[in-house]
Amino acid sequence: MPHPKLTKLELQVLEALWQKGACSVREIQETFPAQNRPAYTTVQTTVYRLERKEALRCVKRISNANIFEAAISRKDAQGRLINELLSFLGRNRAKLVMAHLVESGELTLDDVKDTEKALRKQREQGRPQ
Repeated sequence: MPHPKLTKLELQVLEALWQKGACSVREIQETFPAQNRPAYTTVQTTVYRLERKEALRCVKRISNANIFEAAISRKDAQGRLINELLSFLGRNRAKLVMAHLVESGELTLDDVKDTEKALRKQREQGRPQ
C-alpha cells in the first residue's frame, strides 16, 4: 500500500502516541493545549482516518474506549513528509533545500561533515548516491 499523505492534525495525533504510548481518543485530545484543543469528535474522526490509512491501530478496548497506538514510526512519518516536499519541488530539489538551509542558518558545518560521512559510508556499501 502506498504511503498516504498525513495532515498536520494527523501528525499531531501521532506525536501524542509517540510521546505517551497507547492512548484513548480522550487521552490524545488532552495532549493538545487547552487554548487550541480540537473537539473530541474532531480528534476521534482523525484517529479513525489514521486507522484507515494504517498509520495507527486499535490495540485493545477498555469498557467503551478503544486504545490506539502508532503503527508507523516518527522516522517513517518524517520520511513521508520529506519525500512529499521533494516531489513538490521538482528538479534540483536537493540544491533548493540545501540553499534554503544555508540561508536560514539551519545548516551547520558539522551537519555537512556528518552528511559527507553518511555519503562515504553509502558508497563503501555499494549503494547508489
